[in-house]
Amino acid sequence: MKHLLRSTILAAAVLLPGAAMAAPPEAAPVQALNAALIASMKAGSAGQSFQARAAALAPVVQSSYNLPEVEKNSVGFLWSTIPPAQQQQVAAAFEKFTVASYVSEFSKYSGEKIVLLPAEKTLGADKIVETEIVPADGSAPTRLDYVVADGPAGWQITDVLLNGTISQVAVHSSDFSSLVTSGNATQLIAALDKKTATLSSGS
Repeated sequence: MKHLLRSTILAAAVLLPGAAMAAPPEAAPVQALNAALIASMKAGSAGQSFQARAAALAPVVQSSYNLPEVEKNSVGFLWSTIPPAQQQQVAAAFEKFTVASYVSEFSKYSGEKIVLLPAEKTLGADKIVETEIVPADGSAPTRLDYVVADGPAGWQITDVLLNGTISQVAVHSSDFSSLVTSGNATQLIAALDKKTATLSSGS
């Protein structure tokens, strides 16, 4: 069920081609990510390899997401107990897993569209960029919101909310909780590496 939720969150994030309309600055990382996902799907449909698509998508994930913040919040309160060297290993493994998840889920282009909703919410100092995903087959749209924060690198994504409520960070935290003990994240690193390898192989 947890994998299904994550897959649904990832599979819903698609940008309407040609919809680079004027939008508030906080929407920029969302638009950039989804434009890259469209390109990745089209590349997959054209037969480009998984590795090539991952290499193309990785820089956009790095710039669109505040990955250090997502990693820290996904691990939870035990993050501060993990030695710095292991934190770096977790960060590298988590980034590869995130990119591989996107490439795996966005393997083919099916004409999905996204609409940025005009309403805007605040969450403390953060903003919530609201979107509505419109499937190409005319079925009911799916709500997908992004929590974005303004930091040294500008506005970046710190969480994704399916149907405006289901937190991707919370799903990760639930998955990771049994894999981290105080001062030790070796099980989490191994699990992330294994998931990345499975996704990359198409299994």
